[in-house]
Amino acid sequence: MKINFKNLTVQVVIAIIVGILLGHFFPATGEKLKVLADIFIKLIKMVIAPIVFFTVVNGIANMGDMKKVGRIGGKALLYFEIVTTAALAIGLVVVNLVKPGAGIDMAGATGDISKYTDAAAETSHGFMDFIVGIVPDSVVGAMANGELLPILLFAVLFGLSLTAMGESAKPVTALFDKLIKAFFGVVNMIMKVSPIAAFGAMSYTIGKFGIGSLFSLGKLMGSVYITMAVFIFVVLGLIAKFYGFSIFKFIRYIKEEILLVIGTSSSESALPKMMEKLEKYGCSKPVVGLVIPTGYSFNLDGTSIYLSMAAVFVAQAAGIDLTIWQQLTLLGVLMLTSKGAAGVTGSGFITLAATLAAFPSIPIAGMALLLGVDRFMSEARAITNLIGNGVATVVVAKMEGEFHPEGAQEKAPAETPGDKAAVSAKLQYGVERV
Repeated sequence: MKINFKNLTVQVVIAIIVGILLGHFFPATGEKLKVLADIFIKLIKMVIAPIVFFTVVNGIANMGDMKKVGRIGGKALLYFEIVTTAALAIGLVVVNLVKPGAGIDMAGATGDISKYTDAAAETSHGFMDFIVGIVPDSVVGAMANGELLPILLFAVLFGLSLTAMGESAKPVTALFDKLIKAFFGVVNMIMKVSPIAAFGAMSYTIGKFGIGSLFSLGKLMGSVYITMAVFIFVVLGLIAKFYGFSIFKFIRYIKEEILLVIGTSSSESALPKMMEKLEKYGCSKPVVGLVIPTGYSFNLDGTSIYLSMAAVFVAQAAGIDLTIWQQLTLLGVLMLTSKGAAGVTGSGFITLAATLAAFPSIPIAGMALLLGVDRFMSEARAITNLIGNGVATVVVAKMEGEFHPEGAQEKAPAETPGDKAAVSAKLQYGVERV
C-alpha cells in the first residue's frame, strides 16, 4: 500500500517516531525542542477564545429559543456529572484491585514538587469562589487569558440578547458567520505545522525523562492506560451504542485530532478542529458551541480516572490502607477538584496536589514518585478527555434532536425513487459515517 506523505495523519505519526528517536539518542538536543510544541499550543490558544465566542453566539441567535439553550446546558451538565463520577469510581476500583503502589519504597520519592503544590495553593478555592470566578471582571481580560467559562457565559448572554432583537440582529449574525469561517481558516493554516509541534514535544519528553522512565513505574502506567481503554471502549462504547453510533468508527473519524493530542499531550490543541469535525459529523452548531467548551472544565474523564488512581497509589506507596469510607470521602473531594482541571499539560498534576492538600492523611510528598511518568500519563488523560467530550456532544445533540447526519453524507449509498432499502442504508450510513 502506497503511503501518502502529504496526509496530515501520516506526517504526525512520522514526526512522533522521529521525535522519540532524537530524544533517545540526543537527549540534550531533544530537551531544547519543547519550544516547538509551546509555540504551537500558543498559536492554537490564540484562536480558541474568538472561535468559542462567535460559534456560541451565532448558534444561540440562530436557534431563537432561550428555553432550548437552557435545556442543552442542563442536559450537558447532568451528563458530565454522571460520566465523570463513573470515571472516578472505575479508577478507584482498578487501583484497589491492582495495587500498583504496594511494595514501592517511599524513600525513592525524589524530585521538586513545590511548583505544583504552590500552583495548587493558588488555585484551591471554595465552591462559591469557583462560581464567582465564572463571571469575568472584563470580557476583554477573559478573552486575553483564554478563560473558557467566563467567555462562554458572556457568549450565551450576547447570543440571548441577539435572539431578543429578532430580525434586526441578522447583520451581526451574518458578520459573525464570516468571522467563524475566517478563524477556522487560520486554524487550518496553524494545523499545517502540527507535525513540527508533535516532533518537538516527543523529543522533549524522551530527552528529559528517557525511555527508561516508561518502565520505572510501569505497573501504575499500565493500570492507568488499561483503565482508560476500558472506560473508552466499554463505558463510552455502551453510551454510544445506546444512542445509535459506533465508538470505534467515531474514534477513527477523529484520528487526526487524537494523534495531535498524543504529540502535544494537550487536548486543548485539538479543540478548534474538534468543533469543526463534530459539526461535519452532524451535531448542530449551538450544541457543539455549548457542550465542547463546557466539557473542557466539567467533563474531563481521563483526568478523573488519573486523579483517583494516582491519589490511592500515593497512599499505597506510603503504606496507608484507606478504609472504604476514606475512599468515598476521597471520591467526594475528587468530584469537586476534578472540575477545576484545565485541558492543558500539567493541570492534572496540579489538581492532584490540590486534592491531596485537602486530604491530609495522604502524604503529598509522594507525588514526587509520579514526576518521571506524569508526562506520559498526561497523553492518556488528554486522549480520554478528547474522546469523552466528543461522545458527550453527539449524545446531547441526539437527545435534543440537534443531530443531522444528512449534512455529512457525501459518500452515502445512492438512493433511487421508491427504493426503501437505499433510503434506510443512507440514513444508517449518516449515523455511523466516520
